[in-house]
Amino acid sequence: MGRTRSMRAPLLAGRGPLAKVPPAAAFLVVVGLFVTAVLVRGTVGALLLGVLAVGVGVLLAGTWRVLAPAQRVGRVLVLGLLVAVAVSVL
Repeated sequence: MGRTRSMRAPLLAGRGPLAKVPPAAAFLVVVGLFVTAVLVRGTVGALLLGVLAVGVGVLLAGTWRVLAPAQRVGRVLVLGLLVAVAVSVL
């Protein structure tokens, strides 16, 4: 049967740069960056969304091996939507 994992358990154990960042703070930074980029639009907005997409891509690459296939598909879809929004604000 499938293993269940606590949603509070870290995906990757370690002392990386995001290990001590509160999840609420990270969420607020991402939402703030996204909203700012969409409101600004144009090249600047697309660049901000590009920075966000690179960050999501790096996190996805770092957690890829511990994600279930369904989680991988969901995260790749989110990354694709982010890139599509970045192109649409140009």
